[in-house]
Amino acid sequence: MTSLDTITLEVADPAAAERFYTTAFGLGARLRFRPSPEPSTGFRGFTLSLVVPRPADVHALFDAAVEAGAEVLKPVAKSMWGHGGVVRAPDGTIWKIATSAKKDTGPATRRIDDVVLLLGVADVTASKKFYLDRGFAVAKSFGRMYVEFEGGGGSVKLALYRRRALAKDAGVSPEGTGSHRIALGTAAGSCTDPDGFAWEAIPMAARS
Repeated sequence: MTSLDTITLEVADPAAAERFYTTAFGLGARLRFRPSPEPSTGFRGFTLSLVVPRPADVHALFDAAVEAGAEVLKPVAKSMWGHGGVVRAPDGTIWKIATSAKKDTGPATRRIDDVVLLLGVADVTASKKFYLDRGFAVAKSFGRMYVEFEGGGGSVKLALYRRRALAKDAGVSPEGTGSHRIALGTAAGSCTDPDGFAWEAIPMAARS
């Protein structure tokens, strides 16, 4: 089964980005950084989500990110799905911190259960087929709206969402131009998906 093994964010200052993510989220080796080679404006077409155990963890990670320099896009709020909030990191990457739990059952632990990369795509059905043809397996699918793939042992889960819906969920305009400023690593080989997201081949020994 194909998996998403690494994420490389293309940023203006890799050292500063690494400091931010270590301080705010403690993600360690799940993220890599390199200088950004191309300009980008507006929505970059993706978000990253941190799925945590309880509302207290949402607040703890959200507050840590803001204290470390993140911009608030959506304050933490309760919804019919649980609790969540959205921030934009200093490098421009949008992060949603969320839990399906409605109430706290203990204090915050800052534990992260899952990291999910959501790609905003023009046609969920077409993109789903592209990834199925490359060995990904579907874990959840909601028609033409949303698809989540099995992790397959990778450190980050991959999901597809309609671009405009994803931007709305993040609290930003769907408009954007230039580079996505993200590169996805897999042992399955290099390719570019229908929405221009680049996948890079990595050796099995380099998987995080």
